Amino acid sequence: MSVFYFFYFACIGVFIIFLPKLLYELNWQTYNIGLIFAVVALMRFLSPFLFVKNITLNQQKLMYSLFSTTILSGLLLLTIDSFVLFLINNIFLGFTMSLILPYMENLAVKSLGKNNYGRSRMFGSIGFLLVAMFLPHFLSDINLVLHFFFYFVLFMSIFAYISLYHENFQKKPDETPSDKFSLLKHKYFWISLFLMQVSFGGFYNFFTIYESSYGIKLDIIGYLWAFGVLCEIIMLYFQGSTLKNNLLYLIELSIFATVIRWLILFLFPENLSLVFLSQAFHAFSFGLYHSSVVIYLYNLYQNKKLAQQFLFGIGYGLGGFVGAIGAGLVYGEYLFLYCAIVAIASLIFIWYYKSKELL
Repeated sequence: MSVFYFFYFACIGVFIIFLPKLLYELNWQTYNIGLIFAVVALMRFLSPFLFVKNITLNQQKLMYSLFSTTILSGLLLLTIDSFVLFLINNIFLGFTMSLILPYMENLAVKSLGKNNYGRSRMFGSIGFLLVAMFLPHFLSDINLVLHFFFYFVLFMSIFAYISLYHENFQKKPDETPSDKFSLLKHKYFWISLFLMQVSFGGFYNFFTIYESSYGIKLDIIGYLWAFGVLCEIIMLYFQGSTLKNNLLYLIELSIFATVIRWLILFLFPENLSLVFLSQAFHAFSFGLYHSSVVIYLYNLYQNKKLAQQFLFGIGYGLGGFVGAIGAGLVYGEYLFLYCAIVAIASLIFIWYYKSKELL
């Protein structure tokens, strides 16, 4: 399971860090590059709705998805010279990949438990970090990006199959939830989740540009990214006992830390020590937040895999999509003030949700 996480997030690292550079060097228009990544996020959002009624994400569908993802990642090499074909390929790739992580997250929590989930998921962060730091040294030709992506997908699929076989899930029927899945029943939680990811739009898409505009050198910005992921890894390793506590409280704490993080970047963008401090908060705003939400939804819904699908669809899919567009519209010196305001809105909704739950 840990090796699966390593290669899955290594794939994500290659896709979001190096694929844009490849497309840009092939003289693609920036609008077309943005559209490629937008459709992937959009498919992540739309795919869970196919499973609300009559269709269940079971092991067989996961195996089909792994096989299809491997084939589609190979086809990227053949479609790269045509925008239309490459776009269509990424639409299907976005759909098949959107099914993999929710199922495996559910499997990880179910088989590893709260104590070991974070330590296993930590290897995903390590995979992403190593790709970001060391893959450029192996890219003698930028066209090798798609080759690395294909091989990482292949290894990801192999270790996903091994995880399924090791747990002997072939002999165990998939759960058949008896309750009707409802987003509206817990709508304030889902709104908070969505807004939290919207607030990250400025960070994921403009942090490098933002800090560069205040005179921070690119190599230092690279260290800032690496430091944030390192803090996340430390949190994932040691958070096991913490997740036995009130999960809603941990989610509140993580969102509050995110508000402080964005305010630091707004108020002190030139102060390198404080910017490093803001990156340390990534341990809470991603590491602790993500694990707490995954386990909270696992406990909240009987249809656990569908809950994880909507986590990635509404949060990282729709939230990421809206956050990227919004950040592009408001980019400037007030960017992270807007991010902080959105995070405060997320905190208000989780407070309200918690008060309703306690009644």
